Amino acid sequence: MLLPIGDDNRDRRITPIVNYLLIAINIFVFIYWQRFGNDLSFTFAYATVPGEILTGKDIVTPPQMMEDPVTGKSFELPGLQPTPYSVFITLITSMFMHGGIAHLAGNMLYLWIFGDNLEDSMGHVKYLMFYILCGILASLSHVFTTLLFGQSLLIPSLGASGAISAVLGGYILLHPRRGVRVWMLLFIFTLPAFIVVGLWFLFQVMNGLGTLGGEEAGGVAYAAHIGGFIFGLFLVKKFANRPPQKKKWGGLFGRA
Repeated sequence: MLLPIGDDNRDRRITPIVNYLLIAINIFVFIYWQRFGNDLSFTFAYATVPGEILTGKDIVTPPQMMEDPVTGKSFELPGLQPTPYSVFITLITSMFMHGGIAHLAGNMLYLWIFGDNLEDSMGHVKYLMFYILCGILASLSHVFTTLLFGQSLLIPSLGASGAISAVLGGYILLHPRRGVRVWMLLFIFTLPAFIVVGLWFLFQVMNGLGTLGGEEAGGVAYAAHIGGFIFGLFLVKKFANRPPQKKKWGGLFGRA
């Protein structure tokens, strides 16, 4: 599997302070409010619950006794918690929450690599607007496919993946030939963005087929990923301040 580790930023004109801020907020929320993912009551209060978004009503459910598949020990899993504000605010709060360290690290790596170039093309304010808007639309994609495919409307979803998928969609449209450094096994090499991001999107589609909405394969909301990517493609040029640069391309591989 290809793991992006960096890209060509030699033509970047501005310091991506919004992108840095988004990364910092995600990390802060996970550490301070989610307590490294251990505060499930907070998580279940501010994650997006499809049933709540569809009805506009807060849903509270009782705790359940679960069994750890590894240790065999039983533990109490909190139910859905009251949301102090309108349930629709969870479409935003859930974008800054994560299910674990690996979930957070993977998302922040992609945001670090690809987000700065979009902020450079859009400017600080428009990039923030693009990120939040697409994140909301990605979450709504998950909500409505959950209903469409008849999956459970009470499973909360969270994570920055939908918004970051939109960043990837915008990136592949504005910078299709930009060199992206990837790691595979023991090798590091450079590929054009349209291959790296294109393979990522293909993976989302393949894993999402037949499992869109609700309990996706591996607990991943692929509908939010696919929806975010598509919205990013359609909206990126509405927010970009400058057209993508036309770089000369001498072959399949870009320069690192």
